[in-house]
Amino acid sequence: MATEVPQGATEPAAGVSSLADDPWSIPNLTDPYPLFERMRDAGPAVWLEQYGVHSFTRFDSVREILVDHETYISGAGVGPTNLHATPNWRPQGILESDPPRHTPMRTAMTSVIAPRKMRALRPGFDAYAQELVGQVLANAAPDLVHDLAEEFTLRVFGDAVGIGREGRRENLLSHGAMNFSFFGPDNDLHRQHVAAGEGTPEWVLANCERSALSPDGMGAQIWEQADAGVIPPEQATLLIRAMLSAGLDTTVFAITNTLICLARHPEQWAMVHDDPTLVKFAIDETLRYESPFTAFFRTTSRDVVLDGVALPAGSKLLVFLGAANRDPRKWGDTADQLDITRDTGGQLAFGMGIHQCVGQPISRQESQAVLEEFARRVERIELTAEPELYLHNTLRSWSTLPARLVSA
Repeated sequence: MATEVPQGATEPAAGVSSLADDPWSIPNLTDPYPLFERMRDAGPAVWLEQYGVHSFTRFDSVREILVDHETYISGAGVGPTNLHATPNWRPQGILESDPPRHTPMRTAMTSVIAPRKMRALRPGFDAYAQELVGQVLANAAPDLVHDLAEEFTLRVFGDAVGIGREGRRENLLSHGAMNFSFFGPDNDLHRQHVAAGEGTPEWVLANCERSALSPDGMGAQIWEQADAGVIPPEQATLLIRAMLSAGLDTTVFAITNTLICLARHPEQWAMVHDDPTLVKFAIDETLRYESPFTAFFRTTSRDVVLDGVALPAGSKLLVFLGAANRDPRKWGDTADQLDITRDTGGQLAFGMGIHQCVGQPISRQESQAVLEEFARRVERIELTAEPELYLHNTLRSWSTLPARLVSA
């Protein structure tokens, strides 16, 4: 029997301003922050006329949506399509599940990607960081996205999961970009990423099967969770698939964005070079300042009033993490400035609540390992051309970072 789906909001709530702007236009994707400021200043929510959706950009409202998973559900999809009415294009994984289905999946993932276990991987990360940074320094004209951020993450994370090395670059990056593009509208940019990712789901699922994984990797440990009855066997490949996104795409972007931000703020790079223990603070501030994950959707499970805005059950809500992370109501008058000495506690780049990025512990270990080694050995980063923006409906980063490096 088909599930009856509430109508949801079809017009702006009382007192909510309407905007004709398209946050997914190329100009707004290139520089979203002026629009984010106007949306925050327009009120606790704005109605985007082109998409017929209430959108939230202020820190407190966005955080409330993220932590209240019972009211603002993920199971109806974290993209614009209501998956309670329209079947998903693939089996729904951990990102688009609610309790009770979500709970054992989360338990299995957190037991495998526990901070204690991730710290045990750090010596291997450090060893490859030393090798790779040496190679990059020997290159007279490196591209720090391709040669450092992508190369490092594909190698150490792929090895940690236990998938084969052949085909990683050709499949994993475009697969992640395709998956995340479904979190935004069906526009030309979305279709470009779907076309680029053609064939990658089959490669990924084949490499997530038990027989394809090394016996000592995190993927094999997920299968052990299935053997122990924590999750059903059919969810094991879905969780490993989710793991490949949780620890790969956003890690590449976190490393890339940190390098670009510090290259553009040489006085702050000098601080990091002098004291590489500051790297972890630089990463957190960059996650706030240039959030790799900019926006996604939630759906109301009941009638609710959020920050004075009345929302009927079944309403899709658009949640802008990238705007919340620059809200001066939370971060003060310097919200639009990069400051690695800032207290970034509570920043929302990894989400919040039960859907907070489960891959955060390994992403942090990867990013810190390579950036600390880079900081120790590089005195200055000199851009040789303007980095090329990576255009995506949901993700924010750059696809090139051409540089000349001055060794310490």
